[in-house]
Amino acid sequence: MDAEKTRFRIGLIINPIAGIGGKIGHKGSDGIEAEKAITELGAEIQSPRRTREFLQALLPFENDVSFITVSGVMGGTILEDFPFTFDLLTDQPLLKSTELFSTSSEHTNAAAKALRDQHIDLLVFVGGDGTARDICEIILQTLPVLGIPAGVKIHSSVFAATPPSAAQIVGRFLHQEIPLREAEVLDIDEDKFRDNQVISKLYGYMLTPYAPTLSQPSKMASPHTEQEFENQSRIAEWLLMEWEQGDPEIYYLLGPGTTTRAIANVLEQPKSLLGVDLFYQKQRIAADLNEHALLEYISGKHAKLIITPIGAQGFVFGRGNLQLSAEVLSHIGLSNIQIIATKYKVSTLPNRQLRVDSRDTEFDKTFQGLHRVLVDFGEYYILEVI
Repeated sequence: MDAEKTRFRIGLIINPIAGIGGKIGHKGSDGIEAEKAITELGAEIQSPRRTREFLQALLPFENDVSFITVSGVMGGTILEDFPFTFDLLTDQPLLKSTELFSTSSEHTNAAAKALRDQHIDLLVFVGGDGTARDICEIILQTLPVLGIPAGVKIHSSVFAATPPSAAQIVGRFLHQEIPLREAEVLDIDEDKFRDNQVISKLYGYMLTPYAPTLSQPSKMASPHTEQEFENQSRIAEWLLMEWEQGDPEIYYLLGPGTTTRAIANVLEQPKSLLGVDLFYQKQRIAADLNEHALLEYISGKHAKLIITPIGAQGFVFGRGNLQLSAEVLSHIGLSNIQIIATKYKVSTLPNRQLRVDSRDTEFDKTFQGLHRVLVDFGEYYILEVI
């Protein structure tokens, strides 16, 4: 048998503007004018770099796999820089030439339809929840699908934890070492999301190769229970006691989430649920800051960051808070980052571990390891960030 025919066939679809809204605090890519966001607001596209990280990590399997993909920015351009064998989809007029800022969900749907008929072993896509939703609409459970996280929110469980994790999943799946599971495809109303309302909807399930330490669970919201609210309040009271005993000139950044919002509630101050807000001497002085504004505000100042991980997923950075870039976090300093989480949230973490995916591998390496996590009034757990 021809060796080429025995290769594991991977379909590849790249959403070329996935994650572009992250650093500018846009909370997603839907409805964004991508070219304007880059030239005028300093936004960065995430998917090309994330794809390269995946392909680089997949190189040990170069002789075992071949790709079929879309020409241009949706696949072909990046694959040309790697030694993998690949073919291009040629029978879809819409996909013959794709250029940056000119693609849409229509292109994703067309690519998914074309790949569905190519007898591939696995469909890999690079994007966020919106991309997953577009692909689910076409693929459903007709073939295995794996997402490489490049968007802003990434609530769905069809994704690997990181691009290198995706490469490991592919390698283990092609050697039949891991099973498939039905994984949720979730997405939210981004207009409501930007208005501090999280309205999430289940759009379906796709079959996804599953490895517990490499795959990403679906996001789990904090429960609306009296016990949870009291736990959040006790965490807030402890932090505020520390603030009162500390340097009054410290600036405090509160990250997204209901756990951090509880601090503002005790202060009787407003707090953007999904943004990063700045507090000084117990007063909120700026709200929903993007990367550029964060760097301006904390330049030359002693700032501390209070952050809570995503429920069930365990990500401290890299999911819904891309404005907290590696540059911002380096300015703040690792010793000035305080992780907080209720005991219920800790109980949802896979293996009681936290994760980091800041989109900067060097920063991620420095942040990995053991961290003190405040879980109640004066009570800390030691948790590992992987």
